[in-house]
Amino acid sequence: MKWIKRIALGLGALLVLVVLAAVGFVAWHWAPDIPRAALEDRWAGPASRFVEVDGMEVHVRDEGPKDDAAPILLLHGTSDSLHAWDAWAEGLVADGRRVIRYDLPGFGLTGPPPSGGLQAERYLRVHFGVMDALGLERAIMGGNSFGGRIAWTAALERPERAAGLILVAASGLPTEPTEVPPGFAVAGLPGVKDALRNTLPRFLIRMSLESVYGDPSRVTEGEVDRFMAMTRRAGNRDVVLGRVEFGEFEDLSHRLPEIAVPTLILWGGEDRLIPPAAAGRFEAGLPDAEAVVIEGLGHVPHTEGPERTLEAVRAWSRREGL
Repeated sequence: MKWIKRIALGLGALLVLVVLAAVGFVAWHWAPDIPRAALEDRWAGPASRFVEVDGMEVHVRDEGPKDDAAPILLLHGTSDSLHAWDAWAEGLVADGRRVIRYDLPGFGLTGPPPSGGLQAERYLRVHFGVMDALGLERAIMGGNSFGGRIAWTAALERPERAAGLILVAASGLPTEPTEVPPGFAVAGLPGVKDALRNTLPRFLIRMSLESVYGDPSRVTEGEVDRFMAMTRRAGNRDVVLGRVEFGEFEDLSHRLPEIAVPTLILWGGEDRLIPPAAAGRFEAGLPDAEAVVIEGLGHVPHTEGPERTLEAVRAWSRREGL
């Protein structure tokens, strides 16, 4: 009987250690939601404004000369924010271009809608709503990953609003990712989703960023800070963790030949999320497209290597007269 008591005591002690470890983990990584207003001083800035579109206050930045040339309208990817384009915006505005970007619904300072889901129709409605609010008849629509999907779908649905396309590792082709960012993989594990509702391990954010960089050592603490803050914006985790349906686009890749505008396709040669071969598939499907694959960069080449990617944008823009 003594050995039974010893086993029982051992199991009890193990259970206590597990509980203490869990409590310690939660306490160490405790990170509840933050209201948008508390984030604005750091993440909005003087160039920011909030535009009322489809029941949401959409965080927008509109910089550069307001002349008759078609502006460049940039859309970020899943879980990202308009800040991903900071280096591009700075460089293009210095070139005399007008650059507009906004936080997609469910992300950044825009956050989720007060009601309803975030299906494809809503993303397109918001996209054209932002253009209308800024008085834009046409724009060169650029986007990374999920933002790229919105850009080319918008050009497909409303061709008269698109002067050109810049697709940066755009999604939308029936291609499975070769490597899922750790944050998304972990969030799908049983029980973890609820735990992440009020916790946010910094190492998990860093690992996820490193997985989409060609060279993980290029990830900065500032980037980790930004993703931590934007994830904690009230309501955004509900989107990321699947409490709000979002991003459900049907496969429209068979309609790519209908998009007749000049298109630049930019890809990182080390993209482990959407393989670089997708660049060639986009180029083959679009009537007026040029693909540029930049070695050493990953799934967010505009953030990881802004100088090299901007060179490609400038060269393409000169050739196309845009």
